[in-house]
Amino acid sequence: MRRLGTDGWSGLVMLAVSVAVAGPALLGPAEPSIPRAWWTALFAVVIVALVLALFRERSDPAGYGLFTAAVVSSWAVVLTAPYMGLLPVLLVVTAAVSVYLVPLKAGFVVVGLNTAVLVLAMVLHARDSVDALVTVGFYLLIQVATVLSSVTLIREQRLRRELSEAHIDLRAASALLSESARTAERLRISRDLHDLIGHQLTVLTLELEAARHREGEQAREHVERANHVARELLGDVRRTVDELRTAPSDLSEALHQVVRDLPDLEVSVDVGPDVEADEEQVAALVRAVQEIVTNTIRHADARELWIEVTTGPGGLVLTAADDGRGFRELVPGNGLRGLTERFAALGGDVEFDGTGGFRVTARVPA
Repeated sequence: MRRLGTDGWSGLVMLAVSVAVAGPALLGPAEPSIPRAWWTALFAVVIVALVLALFRERSDPAGYGLFTAAVVSSWAVVLTAPYMGLLPVLLVVTAAVSVYLVPLKAGFVVVGLNTAVLVLAMVLHARDSVDALVTVGFYLLIQVATVLSSVTLIREQRLRRELSEAHIDLRAASALLSESARTAERLRISRDLHDLIGHQLTVLTLELEAARHREGEQAREHVERANHVARELLGDVRRTVDELRTAPSDLSEALHQVVRDLPDLEVSVDVGPDVEADEEQVAALVRAVQEIVTNTIRHADARELWIEVTTGPGGLVLTAADDGRGFRELVPGNGLRGLTERFAALGGDVEFDGTGGFRVTARVPA
């Protein structure tokens, strides 16, 4: 069972249109050629089967069976309605919905069969040949147009998903590059401080230590004070070097950079105030968020995704959950396997839960 995306909701709108055009036969002004109860039952089969099919996975055999039942029932509905009015719109709907449920070639087969059924209906109902030709041609063009329009819509949605995935990849790479550049700069400054100032102060301390052993009480007093100041400066430099080497990364900014400006998905990122991560942990968490967001866009049919990073008893904990369709049996792809391996290399682990949406819990030791 899948959660409806934009394509599914478009299908439901078309079904609502079908109910509207069938109103005359359903409510009484137009009399079908079979008992109204049977005709209503056939029409109900069309609507119910299409609705259930739209909630199935595209490759689900049950979805194919439901769609076939809907198409055949729609033919029976049209053939048993002498005063059709706009009822052939129902055939247009089945053709348009076919793009979301079956391969494109099968959709065009449905268009051809629908047109043949419409020709048969014109013959059975003894319609004027010119009027019948115009009607059949009109509905044929409408079916082809709706199928092509639906195909264009699906392709546009696919391209938007691919663009979002590329956007996430670029954001993640940018975040990691920025973090790598900041780390390299901190290391450069720390080396410069140690090699230049630290070395000079060390020499100064040694020189003053030697001067302290010279004769002269007054000189000794000044030298002692200079020696004390020099040692304090050297300690300050060493502390500064240590801070530069171990300064925590801005994990929150890196994660926000990955998920910024995503279309069709609202992502919330919350990083605890006590969270501190080194460069390897930041890289693992950024790649994890990248994979999670990409999978959500590609598979989940979700509208919202919540990501939280907290400090647990054993280290850092990343939790991500969406409001999508979840899964029954998870078959991890390369991305999820890579995510698990990345955290395992740091001594952590990853758990997946598909009940009530898709949930990922990843842990990495402090």
